[in-house]
Amino acid sequence: MTDPTPAARKLGQAIEGADSRQINDASREFVEKVTFATADEILAMLGDVLDEDWTALPPWARNLAYRLACLQRPGDPRLLREAAADLLSFGPDWDTYAEELKARAAELD
Repeated sequence: MTDPTPAARKLGQAIEGADSRQINDASREFVEKVTFATADEILAMLGDVLDEDWTALPPWARNLAYRLACLQRPGDPRLLREAAADLLSFGPDWDTYAEELKARAAELD
């Protein structure tokens, strides 16, 4: 198992510091960690990091994390709704995807 939480925190800190090399390194590490994390690990990371600072992760990192968790748990309506709500927070670019997730969750109920 791999815990993506430290990588997520490092990414948020690198973005705050605005050092491009640190951002690149932190982004690569985050992608590597979240790619091989379980859905439980991803959701725990999102909960921990976003509870500390809701803006700590950029939308692309949140979208990737939720996407990977949803791919691992396509039949979890609660997760689909959580991912949809997060997408709607950064719309309207992703509103169509959010509505699709909400519709899938409703079908599963």
